[in-house]
Amino acid sequence: MSAAAPPFVAIDDLRMCFGGARQRVLALDGVTLAVREREFYSIVGPSGCGKSTLLLLIAGLLMPTAGELLVRGQRLSGPYTDATMVFQQDNLLEWRTVLANVLLPAEIRQLPLGPYRQRALELLDLVGLRGFEQSYPHQLSGGMRQRAALCRALLCDQPLLLMDEPFGALDALTREDQQLLLQRIWLRDQKTVVFVTHDIREAVLLSDRVAVMSPRPGVIRDVAPIDLPRPRARELTETLEFNRYVGRIRRALEDAHALTPMES
Repeated sequence: MSAAAPPFVAIDDLRMCFGGARQRVLALDGVTLAVREREFYSIVGPSGCGKSTLLLLIAGLLMPTAGELLVRGQRLSGPYTDATMVFQQDNLLEWRTVLANVLLPAEIRQLPLGPYRQRALELLDLVGLRGFEQSYPHQLSGGMRQRAALCRALLCDQPLLLMDEPFGALDALTREDQQLLLQRIWLRDQKTVVFVTHDIREAVLLSDRVAVMSPRPGVIRDVAPIDLPRPRARELTETLEFNRYVGRIRRALEDAHALTPMES
């Protein structure tokens, strides 16, 4: 992608309020950011800072109170149908098989199931779930369930992937495996990814850039470019260069917290 190309997601001075005049909560206040096409862009920040709200705004599931939000140069007036979301909870339907769960987006969009069934099987093979197509979610481990949810998100090959703490409920070793799997898929498909996480090390491992948000009302306080070679192996996390990035982002989080006025 040319450096002069317009961003995939462009946000300028965005504000988001919830509630009425008597109990008004300012969730986001003056957020400005730009996500390039095919970039892996992570957002870190404390709980309640508005990270998940920001994802919902980019998806067009919420409308901002003020400011500008453009996706591929267009203002959204409703859900952005070329995006898909992955959440911390896998949200698999317990009464459907793994394959039927993965095929659900094609059914909802009323697409022909033949070619999508083949794609679903290829995705399940890619993430190591071959042989589990006819299993039910309760028969899978947490990591396997999350891999099935990722296949579901990738089925219709949308260009924008929004991920909200997708590995937050997993144990440490499973989480590391899922991170490397996601990196492998992203390197293959080069989708635009906006990834929300509390985990600084996860953000550095996966991302091209990491944005740091302040406590509520959320503002972008820093954006750190991550200039590390890809693919990134688990061993990279032990290097001095990797941990310099971790230290920079941790300090930015601490500074953002110090600069945010305490609520009365």
